[in-house]
Amino acid sequence: MPLVHFLLVFDRQGQQLVFNRSYSDSAEALHAYEQMEEKYREQRNMEIVLVGADSIETIMLTHANYFAAEPGAPAASPYLAGV
Repeated sequence: MPLVHFLLVFDRQGQQLVFNRSYSDSAEALHAYEQMEEKYREQRNMEIVLVGADSIETIMLTHANYFAAEPGAPAASPYLAGV
């Protein structure tokens, strides 16, 4: 399965994902990442990550804190609680 790049922008203050987009082209993904870094440069509460995986489901497991159903909701796995 080919690698897909996911650009996520998470507002730590609001505890919500404000941007989520997938890219099949790594150069396009990197360019979008650089644009987001520039856009949110002065906003320290914004977390911008570019991660690669086979699917969004994998990202939702490995980065579950970005996809909580509601602010403060527990991680997807009870084994990850407190990590």
